[in-house]
Amino acid sequence: MSTDAPQTFDFVASTGAGRLDRYLAGRELPVSRNRIQQLIAAGQVTVDGRPVRPSHKLRGGERLRVTVPPPQASGAAAEDLPLELAYEDDHLAVVIKPRGLVVHPAPGHPSGTLVNALLHRCNDLSGVGGVLRPGIVHRLDKDTSGLLVVAKDDATHQSLQEQFRSRSVRKEYLAVVLGRLTGEGEVDEPVGRHPTERKKMAVGVARGRPARTKWRALQALGGATLVAVRIETGRTHQIRVHLASLGHPVVGDPLYGGTKRAKGIGDPAARRRLLQEDTQALHAWKLAFRHPSSGAELSFCAPPPAELAALIQDLGGEPTNLPVE
Repeated sequence: MSTDAPQTFDFVASTGAGRLDRYLAGRELPVSRNRIQQLIAAGQVTVDGRPVRPSHKLRGGERLRVTVPPPQASGAAAEDLPLELAYEDDHLAVVIKPRGLVVHPAPGHPSGTLVNALLHRCNDLSGVGGVLRPGIVHRLDKDTSGLLVVAKDDATHQSLQEQFRSRSVRKEYLAVVLGRLTGEGEVDEPVGRHPTERKKMAVGVARGRPARTKWRALQALGGATLVAVRIETGRTHQIRVHLASLGHPVVGDPLYGGTKRAKGIGDPAARRRLLQEDTQALHAWKLAFRHPSSGAELSFCAPPPAELAALIQDLGGEPTNLPVE
């Protein structure tokens, strides 16, 4: 965690350094690329003593100074909420998020979030990575359960963000999808905002961002399939959108057809059970990354929560008979 005094960093630009923001992104600074952009815009970065634009071209030999103010305390309140951890040390924590928990405060959810719980448990978290989402490196949808890593200091936050950017973090999910899937496959389709329904994402839209999802069938269920899903990118709703594009939406997902299409399941008993699910059957099952401080490879596996295990069992599956590796 930073002290109350600002930190200053001085550099001499190398020959052919190019754009200021890109050059600084390659220096050893305890802030993210987005934070560098913010610091430049706020005049906290000077070139030969004067503030410039992020696109300023460096020729070489210029004296650069970067001033990093101390982090502002989060506006969120610490709340004593239940919090299950798979791992914790001085630098980070790996949380097992329950279904229904919002990750960070937002309009409509000013309290009762994962951030509020973390601020209560981790006294030094406030301000790490930004005032709105302290400690949050990545996120899960409200109704997706499972593993999520949180940073306790700025250096850890920056390192984990870079691992996510470079796609070296390994993330695998469990999902119950409608219909029968066998074997394994891949969806490599850009994902972007739906052109008419703003709450939804879609494939095949203008200005979509590259997205790749790999899946493999684990168990055949009544009217559904339990699949393992590994994502190589982290687009909003990526898994839900990609599986729906195959014609196999996640059970209980009203946004992408997981509820409506359940009405077409032929088996009456399976159909009734599937229609009872009003929350997406999606769980962040495995998470692996390199520890920013020690360099050790950390790997975690969170079994399906009780509600997902019950769905699998009710549909004739075995939630405890899942491959660990």
